[in-house]
Amino acid sequence: MESFYAIGIFLFVLFLLLGSGVWIGLALLGVAYVGMELFTSRPAGDAMMTVIWRSASSWTLTALPMFIWMGEILYRTRLSEDMFKGLAPWMARLPGGLMHTNIAGCTVFAAVSGSSAATLTTVGKMTIPELRKRKYPERQVIGTLAGAATLGLMIPPSLTLIVYGVAINESITKLFIAGIFPGLVLAGLFMLYVVLVSKLSKDFNPVAEPPMSFAEKLRRSRFLIPVFLLIALVIGSMYLGIATATEAAAIGVIGSLVLAAAQGSLTRQTFFESLMGATRTSAMIALILAGAAFLSLSMGFTGLPRALAQWIAAIELTRFELIMVLMIFYIVLGCFLDGISVVVLTIAIVEPMIRQAGIDIIWFGIFVVVVVEMAQITPPVGFNLFVLQGMTGHSMGFIARAAFPMFCIMVLMVFILVAFPELATWLPENMRQVR
Repeated sequence: MESFYAIGIFLFVLFLLLGSGVWIGLALLGVAYVGMELFTSRPAGDAMMTVIWRSASSWTLTALPMFIWMGEILYRTRLSEDMFKGLAPWMARLPGGLMHTNIAGCTVFAAVSGSSAATLTTVGKMTIPELRKRKYPERQVIGTLAGAATLGLMIPPSLTLIVYGVAINESITKLFIAGIFPGLVLAGLFMLYVVLVSKLSKDFNPVAEPPMSFAEKLRRSRFLIPVFLLIALVIGSMYLGIATATEAAAIGVIGSLVLAAAQGSLTRQTFFESLMGATRTSAMIALILAGAAFLSLSMGFTGLPRALAQWIAAIELTRFELIMVLMIFYIVLGCFLDGISVVVLTIAIVEPMIRQAGIDIIWFGIFVVVVVEMAQITPPVGFNLFVLQGMTGHSMGFIARAAFPMFCIMVLMVFILVAFPELATWLPENMRQVR
């Protein structure tokens, strides 16, 4: 009973602080401080200092600002323009035409940026004007971009997987590798949706692209070479065991700087803008992680995670039923919090449940990313919806309705993961020389 009394106290203080406009990281620290004062005899200030230092000094976490910086650098290059030039000739002949460039572009950029927002902005600033000019349906243009941009959270390098790996003390490299197949499958589902819409919708009548010879398509493909080389450097170095996630992040930063310099996009101004952008984002995430680490310690003293795990065991849910309950739980949370906050806020409570149920930790990380992707396109706090609103000027309601089919596809992806868990587990189990 005392544990459930503690739940009420934690939730009341959390929503009070969040409702007052306090930063999420500070809100988590405040909730933890109140919990330490009410439910333990340990000095809260001493515990806070120790836990924050321990969370901030994690070597694994150094990959986070490096990957963010890589994405910031690439955002300021001509990468989106070059990707469109290289992808468009191959996409034009597919059912659905150039609409596929939204998905293919997001998939490619996701492999060099761990951020959904960076993926959305980089690809969207090029594809939206081009697709509008060719009279593609606005609802499909907005919806596919909103959904496909979430691949930035799945396909490595993923900031969410880094945070999950640090929180649960699992190999970041294994988690990255685990995200490859599910990310490609999800991209394939998005493209299948475009094919079906192009066949079934009466409004789908874009301007046809002029025919292009195979030789010309190959010449246009040269624009994709730089980004594919960067992907090979970052992902290949991890898969082959040459580099850890942190070392691969450093390789990615160097590669993106070289790419920006080769394109003539690297100036003193863009360098410092990318550096400051990465610093601001990293500091925000670090504060959230510090607050979550202190909250985990505070909840541990109350016995809350253990009590909840015992309660779940007592009602004897099957693995499938537990996964469905957690999916609904994360979808609801995602309506009010951003993805990284959802992960760090819940993992201390959820981890004992999934371990007791015998659910694979790597597989669960991919499951969490899929449901966190849903949070990016669910109102009222769907971050991708806000980004698209700023880019297009559409109402939030229009964008949310346009993105709803992509949300349904992500729900389908959860069931695919449940039916075929090897999608997430086979590659990390069989990769060599994991570091």
